[in-house]
Amino acid sequence: MPLRGTVIRVAELLAVIVVLSLVVGQALGTPVGLSYVETGSMEPTLEPGDGFVAVPAELAGPVEEGDVVVFRAQQIQGGGLTTHRVVGETERGYVTRGDANPFTDQDGDEPPVKEAQVVAVAFQPGGQVVAIPGLGAAVEGTQAALETVQRVLAGLFGTRALLGAQGLAYLFFAVTALWYVVGEWRAREGRDRDRSRSRTAGLDPRLIAAAFALLLVAGATAAMVAPAGTQEYTVISAEFESEQPTVIPAGESNDLTYRVPNGGLLPVVVYLEAASDGVAVAPERSRVTPRSSVDATLTLQAPPETGAYRRYVVEHRYLAVLPTSTIDALYRVHPWAPIVVIDALLGVPFYVGSVALLGRGRVRRRSRDRGGSSRLRRLVDRYT
Repeated sequence: MPLRGTVIRVAELLAVIVVLSLVVGQALGTPVGLSYVETGSMEPTLEPGDGFVAVPAELAGPVEEGDVVVFRAQQIQGGGLTTHRVVGETERGYVTRGDANPFTDQDGDEPPVKEAQVVAVAFQPGGQVVAIPGLGAAVEGTQAALETVQRVLAGLFGTRALLGAQGLAYLFFAVTALWYVVGEWRAREGRDRDRSRSRTAGLDPRLIAAAFALLLVAGATAAMVAPAGTQEYTVISAEFESEQPTVIPAGESNDLTYRVPNGGLLPVVVYLEAASDGVAVAPERSRVTPRSSVDATLTLQAPPETGAYRRYVVEHRYLAVLPTSTIDALYRVHPWAPIVVIDALLGVPFYVGSVALLGRGRVRRRSRDRGGSSRLRRLVDRYT
């Protein structure tokens, strides 16, 4: 392939990966490698619609003053993901502010940001955020297209939410991968047709195997990541008793049931971690069989002082395709380590087995196989 064609193909692939990363991140409610800002609160660092590289909080290390973070806000614009800079730290959490704002978020109604609320940190080589113009417009356009498809499918099948935004994002991912497979096949076919009119080139089986292995790994990762995450509880430390489980007399505690469901076809191992003071969980690890659920107990503690306090619990979920002791050891290294090993355990054997089954020779189809037609006619004549 000429250098220009290679560059174009690589650029197309990178563009698709970027958009997919943003769309899936929006569907999951957490950045997947990339994110973008929608408002002008971070000007001039980030203009509305500018994208940036979002490093997951688990990999970014401790948050420091000056970092631009993506966190789950409580009050800012009704709550949700917000991208602002950390300008200070108190015992209650981080103090944040948009670069274009004269006041901190905590000068308004937003409480100090807890560690558990931070989902990503912007990549800042040399202390400067690398802005990627136009990413916001790309993902919003893609999301609008997905929403249109959702409405059409919902109207066609008579349901309000056929797949949901997350399901459509995964569907979009699968269709895009297959589109690339077909595109590569047609491109190679066209080049070989110029060299020989008698036959056309097919697709390298390794490319087919890699595409489906990637889909398998993406599905497995989604099954582990999507149901997990951080759960928040607002405890009201009160001077009276209440039937509400999170309204607790000052200085006392209350137990809540935390249900861990598993709607999949494989068992899962689930870890629950207390991510703030005033909360405990037992058991911390559970194995959940397919199509069932288990219950854990959360103990919420109300401080002696009355008021509202936030408590956090983090859930990590893994497909039980490894021994539980192995998952335990990997989990102690890093919460992402079991996901990496499980993805490799699923994807690599699938790829190797597919290549062994399909072989290394290209899958070809005959465009003008008159001999084959003659053989077929002879076979039919023999048995008629």
